[in-house]
Amino acid sequence: MKKNLELPVLLRLIDERATAFRAAVASAPGLEVRVPTCPEWTLFDLVQHMSQSRRFWAVTVAAGPADAPTAEAAAERAAAAPREREALLAWFAASTQQLLDALREAGPDRGCWTWWGSSQSPQTCGAVARHQLQEIAVHTYDAQITVGAPQPLPEEVALDGLEDFLSTCCATPSAWPHKPTAFDFHATEGHSWRLTVDGDGARSTRLPASAAAATTGGGPDAAGFSVRGTASELVLFLYGRLPADSLKIDGDAGLIDLLRAWEPEE
Repeated sequence: MKKNLELPVLLRLIDERATAFRAAVASAPGLEVRVPTCPEWTLFDLVQHMSQSRRFWAVTVAAGPADAPTAEAAAERAAAAPREREALLAWFAASTQQLLDALREAGPDRGCWTWWGSSQSPQTCGAVARHQLQEIAVHTYDAQITVGAPQPLPEEVALDGLEDFLSTCCATPSAWPHKPTAFDFHATEGHSWRLTVDGDGARSTRLPASAAAATTGGGPDAAGFSVRGTASELVLFLYGRLPADSLKIDGDAGLIDLLRAWEPEE
């Protein structure tokens, strides 16, 4: 059974993805080019967002358990970025290092504020590191596609990212307002997950490898929606970076639209 990545591995992967992000931005013809996967942003806007978010989470992690983000964290999210590319990339690198230092100092089990209080992910610094890796990885893809050189997410990052998305962004105790069903996600690397939605909310579970074939037919355990692809493709699909027709989908494709439109009560 797949194991969660430990904090030292998460920190290494955050650093690697941040390096890939800087390389993509450095190769761009300019910072005013539009980001195809975030069309409201220029490349400058993307780098500014990435830097502000790293600084926000660094301060949030350092603050420890809290009911809300601190004023200092909010100020970091609004900090203005330098406009010149070399200075901007240096600011992003410093922001990333600030986050890495804060996470390393805090350790994986220390509590801190998170926006996913009622999900399956804990409100810990380790969970923040896990989700930060995914945000950096997906935005690295955004930067790469902007310069015409998109690369799949590394397998280790994508497999962890698929589970993180389901447990952090989807899991909730709020009642599913539609007919109970299940969503299955099968990565070609050999791992599968199920998101069950019903009156008790949404919850994610890992599926054994032997269940992958059994959950796509018409039996009582079949999911209403099932999708197959590489772990990278599945993560990018869930984050809206790849269209559904780039993957193999079985069942009712309209269910994924219901899931994306669902806004659980707080």
